[in-house]
Formats: sequence, C-alpha cells, structure tokens
Amino acid sequence: MENLIPLVAILAIFVGLPWIILHYVTRWKTAATLTTDDEAMLEELYSLARRLQDRVETVERLVAADHPDFQPQRLAHEREFDSQRDFDRMIASKGRVGQ
Repeated sequence: MENLIPLVAILAIFVGLPWIILHYVTRWKTAATLTTDDEAMLEELYSLARRLQDRVETVERLVAADHPDFQPQRLAHEREFDSQRDFDRMIASKGRVGQ
C-alpha cells in the first residue's frame, strides 16, 4: 500500500496533468476558429447585405431625383470613408470559400 501512493502521485503528475492540459488546449484552439460552413454563411450574408445596400441606394437616388429637397446623407457619409472597396478587395484577395 505504501508503494502504491507514490506511484499514483507520479502517474498523476507526469501523465494525468499533461493529458488534461493538452486536452483543453486543443479544445480552445478548435473552438476559436471559424469552420468552412461559418465562412460560407458570412460570405452569403455579406453578399445579401451588399445587394440590399445597392437597392437602398437606388431608392435614395430615385427619391432624390423626384424631390430636390431630399438629401441622401447616408450616401455622402459612405463616400467619405469608402471602406466598402477595401472590404471587397480583402474578400477578393482571400478567394471564394469552397474553391
């Protein structure tokens, strides 16, 4: 019985503890990444948002053409920053998901 306690302690320190640590490290690494399904869903949502943005801009241009007092401030704000082109370039450089 006296020989069993040091053996269990040594096994716990050199086998059990690293096993637990490595197990949770791999869990954290896999949980922090996006899957290909997540990337495909994000790309699809981006595409949908882009189409909706184009539609809103078209409606704003039509309203501005019919009513000279209408000022589409959202369009002017987006022209200043023009972050959309930067985002499009980033998506294009990464390549499409699934190819």
